Amino acid sequence: MNPEKYIEFLNKIEKLKCNTRHSWTSSGRHESVAEHSWRLAVMAMLCADEYPNLDINKVIKMCLIHDFGEAITGDIPAFLKTKEQEIEEDDAVKCLLAKLPEKLHAECQGLFEEMAAQVTSEAKLFKSLDNIEGLISHNEADISTWLPREYEENLVYGQKNCEWSKWTKALREQVKNNSIKKIKQKEGIFCENKIL
Repeated sequence: MNPEKYIEFLNKIEKLKCNTRHSWTSSGRHESVAEHSWRLAVMAMLCADEYPNLDINKVIKMCLIHDFGEAITGDIPAFLKTKEQEIEEDDAVKCLLAKLPEKLHAECQGLFEEMAAQVTSEAKLFKSLDNIEGLISHNEADISTWLPREYEENLVYGQKNCEWSKWTKALREQVKNNSIKKIKQKEGIFCENKIL
């Protein structure tokens, strides 16, 4: 990849650092799409020992590129995304990948197809971690940032995607327990204030 095209591609995906997600950080600001993708890749790296037969480098690549389309479309929370918006995001990915050299284009396109098919263990691990990362982010944020629907959503979101593996199922259950604890703490504060 020649330097000019290399920098041009980096300029396009730089928007992932600017475009924010629905999730908030523990410091009280919206997180960027890039921050989500970065931590998701770290999550994949950290669980490599749990999956010695998987190609963890492939999973990490999936984590890093899965939201490339959002450099163009911006982020739309999964619970609000329409079929038309999914198609728009897919088209944005194709547009971005077309700017890559043939070999890299083919590799990335293959990864997107694998993620969408959800057949391989690598794709399933990616998807479960993607769901869990968002939930962990919600648990780290102040509960005042939660929408009313997220009190239930945090307890059920991604559960089906995590059932393929004993380890992701256990991780999802721990995140659910953390959500319940957070909700109960809020309810306790609310009840305490109401009594006063």
